[in-house]
Amino acid sequence: MTFDSLGLDSRILSALQKQGYTTPTPIQAQSIPLLLDGHDLLGTAQTGTGKTAAFTIPIIQQILKSPGKKRTIRALVVTPTRELALQVADNAKLYSADTSLRTAVIFGGVGQKPQVDQLKRGVDYLVATPGRLLDLHNQGYINLNHLTHFVLDEADQMLDMGFIHDIRKLLKIIPPKRQSLFFSATMPKDIIALSSQILRENYRQVRIAVEKPTAERVSQAVYYVAKKEKPSMLLELLKTMEGTVLVFGRTKHGCDKVVRILNKQGVKAAAIHGNKSQNARQKALKSFKDGSLKVLVATDIAARGIDISGLEHVVNYELPNIPETYVHRIGRTGRADASGASISLCSADERDYLKDIEKLIKSPIPLIEDHPFIDGAEEEWADPENRKPKKPGQRPPRRNKPKSQDGRNNHRRPKKRR
Repeated sequence: MTFDSLGLDSRILSALQKQGYTTPTPIQAQSIPLLLDGHDLLGTAQTGTGKTAAFTIPIIQQILKSPGKKRTIRALVVTPTRELALQVADNAKLYSADTSLRTAVIFGGVGQKPQVDQLKRGVDYLVATPGRLLDLHNQGYINLNHLTHFVLDEADQMLDMGFIHDIRKLLKIIPPKRQSLFFSATMPKDIIALSSQILRENYRQVRIAVEKPTAERVSQAVYYVAKKEKPSMLLELLKTMEGTVLVFGRTKHGCDKVVRILNKQGVKAAAIHGNKSQNARQKALKSFKDGSLKVLVATDIAARGIDISGLEHVVNYELPNIPETYVHRIGRTGRADASGASISLCSADERDYLKDIEKLIKSPIPLIEDHPFIDGAEEEWADPENRKPKKPGQRPPRRNKPKSQDGRNNHRRPKKRR
């Protein structure tokens, strides 16, 4: 199958040819004909399978076939993160480059005036994050009465980030007569329940299983490292890595701390997470993509939607407590048919996370024991107080209370002089 055989508008085909696209990916080959026939769609696909083009191309085709009398929002794509919204909008602009269709993207974290100005000029294809979308709608800047196509992308991440109430509010204000598309990497019960509220009864389902699982495409290794020695281990690893490296941390504060350590040692690094301004995030991502920034340190939420071609290395500075997240992380490298490498640093309190990950991918991750910090790791792993991950808010054992450099317990108040 080729794009030429799908009956697409010549202007879309021209745009695809300019991008070097000739053969649809599996999700595109299955989804585009169904969507062109007007069916609602439930799609299960991992990031990197080409799903953005799978829904954007047929939507553009249908808008071109039945243009409205005036420019109104005909298609709405809702995504969980700013980065993913920008990526979807960029793709829509590429595929409609030879048409008169207008695409706009709106998200929070930046001033709303430029976005409002775009909306006032007229938009056909709108990409948005939930909060800013509802905010501008409530202010009267967004009219969804003429909407014909609705896409909910990365639905599982949307629920993880707490957007379920926003989505329910949105469903009350969009027209009931519409074509709906629902995409999610996983399909737990709450996602299936949400999809039943969005899709019509005769919807079609497309499920794309990666021919070779990410865990097999990506070279993996794990290093046992004492928590306090992780920064030194990371610096040691970076000496052997060419090109750019994406490092994952669990918290915003932790990511910032890693960046400070790397920069102090002369390694160009920047962090992206929810507390960073949109301009800072875009600047860091641009520098990372063009190679002027060697290391990008990210939280899982901020990394959703990041598409970096040719990324060879992913480092799990901290292991995720949800095993599926590990697969998403290492999937940032080894995209499509490319190969990549993932390295995980595992401290003693993360051993249960490692077990859960290996259970999910049904394979042990190769352990590298020949490294400079193995002695500290063995000492930490032998400590019975480090056998379980600490729960949020849990205090450390008394005998592990932090000490200052002079060896005294720094949690004690100084004695009053008599």
